Amino acid sequence: MIVFCVLSVLLLTFYIREGEAGPIHAVRSGVVTATSPVRYVGSVVASPFNALGNIFSNLTASQETLSDLKQQNAELTGQVAQLAEAKETAERLEGLLGLQSTYNLQSTAARIIGGSSDAWSQTVTIDKGSLDGFEIGMPVCNAYGVIGQITEVALSSSTVLLINDETSGVSAMVQSSRAQGMLRGQADGSLRLEYVSTDYDVQVGDIVITSGLGGVFPKGLPLGTVSSVERRDNDVYYDIVVRTSASTENNEEVLVITALSDDQRATDEDIAAANDIDSVQTNTSDGDSQESDQTGEDGSTDGQDSSDTTDESTEE
Repeated sequence: MIVFCVLSVLLLTFYIREGEAGPIHAVRSGVVTATSPVRYVGSVVASPFNALGNIFSNLTASQETLSDLKQQNAELTGQVAQLAEAKETAERLEGLLGLQSTYNLQSTAARIIGGSSDAWSQTVTIDKGSLDGFEIGMPVCNAYGVIGQITEVALSSSTVLLINDETSGVSAMVQSSRAQGMLRGQADGSLRLEYVSTDYDVQVGDIVITSGLGGVFPKGLPLGTVSSVERRDNDVYYDIVVRTSASTENNEEVLVITALSDDQRATDEDIAAANDIDSVQTNTSDGDSQESDQTGEDGSTDGQDSSDTTDESTEE
């Protein structure tokens, strides 16, 4: 035993002191080369047994260890859900900030906390009210455009009437042609742009924006896009259906516009164009009334002629 120890020390010393090309290094390299196939075969043969050993170790793990692993998994799942929710919220808030910056809106953010309580109205409830300076009539937007305006205000909440409610009406215009009209909600939840003269060119896909008339909604905010246009013979107005740009279904945060600047109001040209539309509507109504009156007079004359003919035949 002592002899082997002495030999081992001597060999180790020579191994360290000699260079890479020394005899001991050469012998070691040859031994490694010769035994490599044997070691590879041994590794392949031992792998299944190692895997079985790991499985057996997992099966025989204590209940406490399994409970700890389940708890860690639940915590990681919760953290992933929180991160995903934070990402979605950040994207929505970024969209609101983008709208606010693009249109230079004086506004306050609020959160949607409830929807309509019946099937006959289209409303949502937000979490701020008169304590935050909100008033009836203030416009409400999400990241994509106008969704409605405030109709009821409490201390810490407000009710927003959506633009697709059948009692809602917003002064609007087609962005490309500047044709003005009134965007109204329908009973089925759709939107129609009314009183747009057929003198204008309106196409499917045209963007509809607020006109600023009335001083309630800022001029230029997105309302939707034209989804269908129909023109019947002898009609002076188009039948236009609009697909809304904004929806409350997937949104939780909104902007309430608290004030308008001068450049967000309708210009004198816009007001003059609206007055022209009103005058056309009035003339059309007067024309229909006169035609109805004329029809009535013709009907009474025809009746008189008929009675006279009857009297003459009787007298004969």
